[in-house]
Amino acid sequence: MNSPSSFSLARAGNWFLHSGIQEPSGGVARYHLSTTGKNLPVSTEITGYACSAFAYLNRMTGEPEYLAAAERAAAFLTEIAWQPRIAAMPFEVGDPLPPAYFFDCGIIVRGLLAVFRENGNEQLLEVARQVGLFMGRAFRASGGKLHPIVSLPSMEAWPYEKRWSREPGCLQLKSAMAWDSLSAFFPRDPFLNWYEEALAEALATWETFLPGDGDPLRVMDRLHAHSYFLEGMLPRTHRRDVYQTLTAAIEKTGRYLREISPRFERSDVCGQLLRARLYAGDVDLALAGEEAARCASHQVFEAAAMNDGGFCFGRREGVALPYMNPVSTAFCLQALAQWRQFEVGEFQGDLAELI
Repeated sequence: MNSPSSFSLARAGNWFLHSGIQEPSGGVARYHLSTTGKNLPVSTEITGYACSAFAYLNRMTGEPEYLAAAERAAAFLTEIAWQPRIAAMPFEVGDPLPPAYFFDCGIIVRGLLAVFRENGNEQLLEVARQVGLFMGRAFRASGGKLHPIVSLPSMEAWPYEKRWSREPGCLQLKSAMAWDSLSAFFPRDPFLNWYEEALAEALATWETFLPGDGDPLRVMDRLHAHSYFLEGMLPRTHRRDVYQTLTAAIEKTGRYLREISPRFERSDVCGQLLRARLYAGDVDLALAGEEAARCASHQVFEAAAMNDGGFCFGRREGVALPYMNPVSTAFCLQALAQWRQFEVGEFQGDLAELI
Protein backbone atom coordinates (compact mmCIF):
# COMPACT_ATOMS: atom_id res chain seq x y z
CA MET A 1 0.00 0.00 0.00
CA ASN A 2 1.36 3.42 -0.99
CA SER A 3 2.33 6.00 1.58
CA PRO A 4 0.17 9.15 1.55
CA SER A 5 3.40 11.02 0.84
CA SER A 6 3.31 9.61 -2.70
CA PHE A 7 0.16 11.58 -3.47
CA SER A 8 0.53 14.40 -6.00
CA LEU A 9 -2.15 17.12 -5.91
CA ALA A 10 -0.60 18.82 -8.94
CA ARG A 11 -0.84 15.70 -11.09
CA ALA A 12 -4.38 14.98 -9.92
CA GLY A 13 -5.33 18.53 -10.89
CA ASN A 14 -3.58 18.22 -14.23
CA TRP A 15 -5.55 15.04 -14.88
CA PHE A 16 -8.79 16.99 -14.51
CA LEU A 17 -7.48 19.75 -16.78
CA HIS A 18 -5.67 17.86 -19.52
CA SER A 19 -6.83 14.24 -19.67
CA GLY A 20 -9.89 14.93 -21.80
CA ILE A 21 -12.35 13.90 -19.09
CA GLN A 22 -13.80 17.42 -19.44
CA GLU A 23 -15.07 17.68 -22.98
CA PRO A 24 -15.11 20.82 -25.19
CA SER A 25 -18.74 21.51 -24.22
CA GLY A 26 -17.59 21.98 -20.63
CA GLY A 27 -19.41 18.82 -19.56
CA VAL A 28 -17.53 16.07 -17.78
CA ALA A 29 -17.75 12.40 -18.71
CA ARG A 30 -18.97 9.80 -16.25
CA TYR A 31 -15.60 8.03 -16.49
CA HIS A 32 -12.95 6.90 -18.97
CA LEU A 33 -12.82 3.20 -19.85
CA SER A 34 -9.19 2.23 -20.38
CA THR A 35 -10.02 -0.96 -22.31
CA THR A 36 -11.71 1.02 -25.10
CA GLY A 37 -9.82 4.30 -24.74
CA LYS A 38 -13.12 6.20 -24.71
CA ASN A 39 -15.11 8.36 -22.32
CA LEU A 40 -18.62 7.45 -21.33
CA PRO A 41 -21.27 10.12 -22.02
CA VAL A 42 -21.26 13.44 -20.19
CA SER A 43 -23.29 13.42 -16.97
CA THR A 44 -24.78 16.48 -15.32
CA GLU A 45 -24.08 15.00 -11.88
CA ILE A 46 -20.40 14.37 -12.68
CA THR A 47 -20.13 17.86 -14.16
CA GLY A 48 -21.51 19.19 -10.87
CA TYR A 49 -18.84 17.29 -8.96
CA ALA A 50 -16.22 18.69 -11.34
CA CYS A 51 -17.43 22.23 -10.62
CA SER A 52 -16.76 21.63 -6.93
CA ALA A 53 -13.40 19.97 -7.63
CA PHE A 54 -12.18 22.76 -9.92
CA ALA A 55 -13.30 25.40 -7.41
CA TYR A 56 -11.45 23.56 -4.64
CA LEU A 57 -8.30 23.27 -6.76
CA ASN A 58 -8.53 26.97 -7.60
CA ARG A 59 -8.62 27.84 -3.88
CA MET A 60 -5.77 25.45 -3.12
CA THR A 61 -3.44 26.62 -5.89
CA GLY A 62 -4.62 30.00 -7.17
CA GLU A 63 -3.96 28.77 -10.72
CA PRO A 64 -6.39 30.47 -13.14
CA GLU A 65 -6.78 27.35 -15.31
CA TYR A 66 -8.90 25.77 -12.59
CA LEU A 67 -11.32 28.68 -12.39
CA ALA A 68 -11.65 28.73 -16.17
CA ALA A 69 -12.43 25.00 -16.18
CA ALA A 70 -14.94 25.47 -13.35
CA GLU A 71 -16.68 28.23 -15.31
CA ARG A 72 -16.88 26.06 -18.46
CA ALA A 73 -18.43 23.23 -16.44
CA ALA A 74 -20.89 25.62 -14.78
CA ALA A 75 -21.83 27.11 -18.16
CA PHE A 76 -22.61 23.63 -19.47
CA LEU A 77 -24.99 23.08 -16.56
CA THR A 78 -26.71 26.48 -16.70
CA GLU A 79 -26.80 27.08 -20.46
CA ILE A 80 -27.01 23.60 -22.01
CA ALA A 81 -28.33 21.11 -19.45
CA TRP A 82 -30.83 23.25 -17.50
CA GLN A 83 -34.32 23.19 -19.01
CA PRO A 84 -35.89 26.58 -18.19
CA ARG A 85 -39.14 25.81 -20.04
CA ILE A 86 -40.03 23.13 -17.48
CA ALA A 87 -37.61 24.29 -14.75
CA ALA A 88 -35.91 20.89 -14.53
CA MET A 89 -32.41 19.37 -14.64
CA PRO A 90 -32.07 16.02 -16.49
CA PHE A 91 -29.29 13.57 -15.68
CA GLU A 92 -27.99 13.83 -19.25
CA VAL A 93 -28.60 16.07 -22.26
CA GLY A 94 -30.70 14.31 -24.88
CA ASP A 95 -33.84 14.12 -26.98
CA PRO A 96 -36.22 12.79 -25.82
CA LEU A 97 -35.51 14.34 -22.47
CA PRO A 98 -33.89 11.87 -20.04
CA PRO A 99 -35.22 11.54 -16.48
CA ALA A 100 -34.02 13.56 -13.49
CA TYR A 101 -32.39 12.16 -10.35
CA PHE A 102 -32.75 13.81 -6.95
CA PHE A 103 -29.18 12.90 -6.05
CA ASP A 104 -27.71 14.42 -9.20
CA CYS A 105 -29.59 17.69 -8.69
CA GLY A 106 -28.18 18.22 -5.20
CA ILE A 107 -24.63 17.66 -6.43
CA ILE A 108 -25.25 20.15 -9.25
CA VAL A 109 -26.53 22.79 -6.82
CA ARG A 110 -23.48 22.41 -4.61
CA GLY A 111 -21.21 22.59 -7.65
CA LEU A 112 -22.80 25.79 -8.91
CA LEU A 113 -22.56 27.34 -5.45
CA ALA A 114 -18.88 26.37 -5.27
CA VAL A 115 -18.16 28.23 -8.52
CA PHE A 116 -20.33 31.17 -7.44
CA ARG A 117 -18.19 31.55 -4.31
CA GLU A 118 -15.14 31.83 -6.57
CA ASN A 119 -16.40 34.27 -9.21
CA GLY A 120 -19.56 35.90 -7.81
CA ASN A 121 -21.59 35.17 -10.96
CA GLU A 122 -25.19 35.78 -9.86
CA GLN A 123 -26.58 33.66 -12.70
CA LEU A 124 -25.04 30.58 -11.10
CA LEU A 125 -26.67 31.41 -7.79
CA GLU A 126 -30.08 31.88 -9.39
CA VAL A 127 -29.93 28.62 -11.38
CA ALA A 128 -28.79 26.83 -8.21
CA ARG A 129 -31.89 28.22 -6.47
CA GLN A 130 -34.13 27.09 -9.31
CA VAL A 131 -32.67 23.58 -9.26
CA GLY A 132 -33.18 23.48 -5.49
CA LEU A 133 -36.82 24.47 -5.90
CA PHE A 134 -37.21 21.83 -8.62
CA MET A 135 -35.88 19.24 -6.15
CA GLY A 136 -38.55 20.18 -3.63
CA ARG A 137 -41.34 20.36 -6.18
CA ALA A 138 -40.63 17.12 -8.03
CA PHE A 139 -39.04 14.71 -5.54
CA ARG A 140 -40.50 15.25 -2.07
CA ALA A 141 -42.91 12.50 -1.03
CA SER A 142 -45.03 11.79 2.04
CA GLY A 143 -43.35 11.06 5.36
CA GLY A 144 -40.11 12.83 4.50
CA LYS A 145 -39.14 10.34 1.78
CA LEU A 146 -37.55 11.48 -1.46
CA HIS A 147 -38.33 9.96 -4.83
CA PRO A 148 -34.98 9.04 -6.42
CA ILE A 149 -36.06 9.49 -10.08
CA VAL A 150 -38.77 11.36 -11.96
CA SER A 151 -39.63 11.35 -15.65
CA LEU A 152 -39.37 14.55 -17.64
CA PRO A 153 -41.34 16.54 -18.54
CA SER A 154 -44.18 14.81 -16.65
CA MET A 155 -42.43 14.86 -13.22
CA GLU A 156 -43.93 11.40 -12.59
CA ALA A 157 -41.98 9.41 -9.99
CA TRP A 158 -40.47 6.15 -11.16
CA PRO A 159 -41.53 2.97 -9.33
CA TYR A 160 -39.04 2.00 -6.62
CA GLU A 161 -36.73 -0.98 -7.16
CA LYS A 162 -34.65 -3.01 -4.72
CA ARG A 163 -31.47 -1.17 -5.67
CA TRP A 164 -29.96 1.56 -3.52
CA SER A 165 -30.00 4.06 -6.37
CA ARG A 166 -33.66 3.35 -7.21
CA GLU A 167 -35.37 3.61 -3.83
CA PRO A 168 -35.51 6.17 -1.01
CA GLY A 169 -32.71 5.90 1.51
CA CYS A 170 -30.30 7.65 3.82
CA LEU A 171 -27.80 8.24 1.00
CA GLN A 172 -30.01 11.02 -0.40
CA LEU A 173 -29.00 13.19 2.56
CA LYS A 174 -25.78 14.15 0.75
CA SER A 175 -27.82 15.87 -1.94
CA ALA A 176 -30.28 17.31 0.56
CA MET A 177 -27.26 19.25 1.86
CA ALA A 178 -27.86 21.47 -1.16
CA TRP A 179 -31.02 22.75 0.53
CA ASP A 180 -29.09 23.57 3.70
CA SER A 181 -26.51 25.46 1.60
CA LEU A 182 -29.19 27.35 -0.33
CA SER A 183 -30.96 28.38 2.88
CA ALA A 184 -28.03 30.67 3.72
CA PHE A 185 -28.64 32.63 0.50
CA PHE A 186 -32.45 32.35 0.35
CA PRO A 187 -33.81 32.20 3.91
CA ARG A 188 -37.37 32.96 2.77
CA ASP A 189 -37.53 29.83 0.61
CA PRO A 190 -38.42 26.51 2.31
CA PHE A 191 -34.94 25.02 1.82
CA LEU A 192 -34.02 24.76 5.51
CA ASN A 193 -37.25 22.95 6.39
CA TRP A 194 -36.72 20.55 3.51
CA TYR A 195 -33.21 19.66 4.69
CA GLU A 196 -34.39 19.09 8.26
CA GLU A 197 -37.19 16.87 6.94
CA ALA A 198 -34.69 14.79 4.94
CA LEU A 199 -32.33 14.59 7.93
CA ALA A 200 -35.07 13.26 10.19
CA GLU A 201 -36.02 10.58 7.66
CA ALA A 202 -32.38 9.53 7.17
CA LEU A 203 -31.72 9.28 10.91
CA ALA A 204 -34.83 7.13 11.31
CA THR A 205 -33.91 4.64 8.57
CA TRP A 206 -30.11 4.48 8.23
CA GLU A 207 -29.47 1.42 10.39
CA THR A 208 -31.16 -0.90 7.87
CA PHE A 209 -28.98 0.23 4.95
CA LEU A 210 -25.95 -1.94 5.75
CA PRO A 211 -25.11 -4.60 4.87
CA GLY A 212 -28.23 -4.71 2.68
CA ASP A 213 -26.92 -7.57 0.55
CA GLY A 214 -25.47 -11.01 1.10
CA ASP A 215 -22.74 -10.50 -1.51
CA PRO A 216 -19.73 -8.69 0.02
CA LEU A 217 -18.84 -7.17 -3.35
CA ARG A 218 -22.23 -5.50 -3.52
CA VAL A 219 -21.86 -4.39 0.09
CA MET A 220 -18.74 -2.47 -0.99
CA ASP A 221 -20.92 -0.61 -3.51
CA ARG A 222 -23.41 0.12 -0.73
CA LEU A 223 -20.55 1.52 1.39
CA HIS A 224 -20.15 4.23 -1.25
CA ALA A 225 -23.82 5.14 -0.92
CA HIS A 226 -23.74 4.86 2.87
CA SER A 227 -20.82 7.28 2.95
CA TYR A 228 -23.10 9.88 1.38
CA PHE A 229 -25.17 9.62 4.55
CA LEU A 230 -22.04 10.38 6.60
CA GLU A 231 -21.43 13.51 4.55
CA GLY A 232 -25.07 14.56 4.67
CA MET A 233 -25.02 14.72 8.48
CA LEU A 234 -22.03 17.05 8.67
CA PRO A 235 -24.02 20.32 8.76
CA ARG A 236 -25.60 19.24 12.07
CA THR A 237 -22.72 17.71 14.05
CA HIS A 238 -23.39 20.24 16.81
CA ARG A 239 -26.50 18.20 17.62
CA ARG A 240 -25.69 15.40 20.05
CA ASP A 241 -27.96 12.83 18.38
CA VAL A 242 -26.50 13.56 14.94
CA TYR A 243 -22.91 13.42 16.19
CA GLN A 244 -23.50 10.10 17.94
CA THR A 245 -25.07 8.67 14.79
CA LEU A 246 -22.20 9.99 12.68
CA THR A 247 -19.53 8.37 14.83
CA ALA A 248 -21.44 5.07 14.87
CA ALA A 249 -21.91 5.17 11.11
CA ILE A 250 -18.21 5.97 10.55
CA GLU A 251 -17.23 2.96 12.67
CA LYS A 252 -19.64 0.71 10.76
CA THR A 253 -18.41 1.89 7.36
CA GLY A 254 -14.76 1.44 8.33
CA ARG A 255 -15.36 -2.06 9.66
CA TYR A 256 -16.98 -3.22 6.43
CA LEU A 257 -14.29 -1.53 4.34
CA ARG A 258 -11.52 -3.38 6.15
CA GLU A 259 -13.36 -6.69 5.95
CA ILE A 260 -14.16 -6.54 2.23
CA SER A 261 -11.16 -4.65 0.80
CA PRO A 262 -8.93 -7.72 0.24
CA ARG A 263 -11.46 -8.84 -2.38
CA PHE A 264 -12.80 -5.50 -3.61
CA GLU A 265 -11.94 -1.93 -2.67
CA ARG A 266 -13.50 1.22 -4.09
CA SER A 267 -11.26 4.27 -3.97
CA ASP A 268 -14.19 6.64 -3.50
CA VAL A 269 -15.20 4.89 -0.28
CA CYS A 270 -11.69 5.39 1.09
CA GLY A 271 -11.82 9.11 0.31
CA GLN A 272 -15.34 9.59 1.62
CA LEU A 273 -14.60 7.83 4.89
CA LEU A 274 -11.38 9.75 5.52
CA ARG A 275 -13.08 13.10 4.86
CA ALA A 276 -15.94 12.19 7.20
CA ARG A 277 -13.45 11.43 9.99
CA LEU A 278 -11.67 14.73 9.50
CA TYR A 279 -14.83 16.81 9.45
CA ALA A 280 -16.29 14.96 12.42
CA GLY A 281 -13.18 15.60 14.57
CA ASP A 282 -11.88 13.30 17.33
CA VAL A 283 -9.89 11.48 14.64
CA ASP A 284 -8.57 7.94 15.18
CA LEU A 285 -5.08 8.58 13.82
CA ALA A 286 -4.28 4.95 13.05
CA LEU A 287 -7.45 4.33 11.07
CA ALA A 288 -7.29 7.70 9.32
CA GLY A 289 -3.67 7.08 8.35
CA GLU A 290 -4.61 3.69 6.96
CA GLU A 291 -7.43 5.20 4.93
CA ALA A 292 -5.10 7.90 3.59
CA ALA A 293 -2.72 5.16 2.43
CA ARG A 294 -5.60 3.33 0.78
CA CYS A 295 -6.56 6.52 -1.08
CA ALA A 296 -3.02 7.14 -2.25
CA SER A 297 -2.68 3.59 -3.55
CA HIS A 298 -5.32 4.28 -6.21
CA GLN A 299 -3.57 7.24 -7.88
CA VAL A 300 -2.17 6.27 -11.27
CA PHE A 301 1.12 7.60 -12.67
CA GLU A 302 1.74 6.83 -16.35
CA ALA A 303 2.95 8.66 -19.45
CA ALA A 304 -0.44 8.98 -21.16
CA ALA A 305 -2.39 12.06 -20.02
CA MET A 306 -5.56 10.07 -19.33
CA ASN A 307 -3.66 7.74 -17.02
CA ASP A 308 -1.45 10.24 -15.24
CA GLY A 309 -2.47 11.66 -11.89
CA GLY A 310 -6.09 10.50 -11.83
CA PHE A 311 -7.50 7.87 -9.51
CA CYS A 312 -8.85 4.56 -10.73
CA PHE A 313 -12.22 3.31 -9.55
CA GLY A 314 -10.76 0.56 -7.38
CA ARG A 315 -9.30 -2.94 -7.26
CA ARG A 316 -10.72 -6.46 -7.34
CA GLU A 317 -8.56 -9.30 -6.06
CA GLY A 318 -5.63 -6.86 -6.08
CA VAL A 319 -6.06 -5.90 -9.74
CA ALA A 320 -6.85 -2.29 -10.70
CA LEU A 321 -10.15 -1.84 -12.50
CA PRO A 322 -9.96 -0.12 -15.93
CA TYR A 323 -11.95 2.99 -15.04
CA MET A 324 -10.36 6.41 -14.65
CA ASN A 325 -12.97 8.10 -12.57
CA PRO A 326 -13.54 11.83 -11.96
CA VAL A 327 -15.55 11.28 -8.76
CA SER A 328 -12.92 8.96 -7.31
CA THR A 329 -10.25 11.49 -8.26
CA ALA A 330 -12.15 14.40 -6.71
CA PHE A 331 -12.89 12.59 -3.44
CA CYS A 332 -9.40 11.15 -3.04
CA LEU A 333 -7.46 14.28 -3.98
CA GLN A 334 -9.49 16.28 -1.48
CA ALA A 335 -9.23 13.66 1.25
CA LEU A 336 -5.45 13.44 0.87
CA ALA A 337 -4.99 17.22 0.69
CA GLN A 338 -7.08 17.61 3.84
CA TRP A 339 -5.19 14.80 5.58
CA ARG A 340 -1.95 16.66 4.93
CA GLN A 341 -3.51 19.82 6.36
CA PHE A 342 -4.73 17.90 9.39
CA GLU A 343 -1.29 16.44 10.07
CA VAL A 344 0.24 19.92 10.34
CA GLY A 345 -2.69 21.46 12.21
CA GLU A 346 -4.03 23.48 9.27
CA PHE A 347 -7.31 21.69 8.44
CA GLN A 348 -10.11 24.25 8.69
CA GLY A 349 -13.10 21.97 8.19
CA ASP A 350 -14.91 24.36 5.84
CA LEU A 351 -18.03 22.40 4.85
CA ALA A 352 -18.61 24.59 1.79
CA GLU A 353 -15.44 23.05 0.33
CA LEU A 354 -16.67 19.46 0.59
CA ILE A 355 -16.86 18.00 -2.91
